[in-house]
Amino acid sequence: MEPLFTTQILKYKGDEVFTCDDTLVREIKLEIFVNDEKVGALMATPVDEKALAIGYLMSENIIAKTQDIKSIELKDDGMSIHIKAKIDKKNLAKLNAQGVVISGCGRAHTANIDPKSIEASKIVSSIKFSKNEILKQMSEFYTQCELYEKTGCVHTAKLFVNENVFFIGEDIAQHNTIDKALGKARLEGIDLSQCFLMVSGRLSSEMVAKAIMHKVPILVSRTAPTCLGVMIARKFNLTLCGFARENKINIYSGESRIYG
Repeated sequence: MEPLFTTQILKYKGDEVFTCDDTLVREIKLEIFVNDEKVGALMATPVDEKALAIGYLMSENIIAKTQDIKSIELKDDGMSIHIKAKIDKKNLAKLNAQGVVISGCGRAHTANIDPKSIEASKIVSSIKFSKNEILKQMSEFYTQCELYEKTGCVHTAKLFVNENVFFIGEDIAQHNTIDKALGKARLEGIDLSQCFLMVSGRLSSEMVAKAIMHKVPILVSRTAPTCLGVMIARKFNLTLCGFARENKINIYSGESRIYG
């Protein structure tokens, strides 16, 4: 299924009025099945669906590692993903019982909101990045996001590995972009402990929790974190950076990984 849709609209430009074609981003309900059981559904943009499903399931600790995945199939209608894998049934039950509708776009669930109940260890990565490198990558971020360039209607995420390797996630829902970018990297066998993650939107609790569950040491946005996001980041030693734009950056936790 194509992620873009073209429709005719009426447009005002100053005193001029005319009809023209406009490009919109599609929104679908993507159902996720694991071992023939439906485990949830995500409102999503129909691109990188396999990476989205894997990123989401690994964020929730339902799948522990990519080696546990036997097969991934996107059905022909583009509306469902079917995965065969070794899973943690306890965490799947926890998601079904305690799942919270998260604050991103659409209606997705996570069990990783309460900092007391997140089943993760502290991030111990000793990787460091200069503030200039982070600001440079943030300045280039949007120019690398095709759907955003065409529609202006999606959130974006970028996992930076090095100058030649990075992974982009684009979706109507901010939390999906993280799952897509990290899902792509996990499927490629990337060591996430040596990377940093950039997102276009706010650093709310679910964004921070996803970075922690995947052991990404640094999370950066051009906007602000929430109080709960900062609390979770500090508890698990995640480097959390907000308002990273032009020559400025605010560091809310894990400042030792950023140098001037």
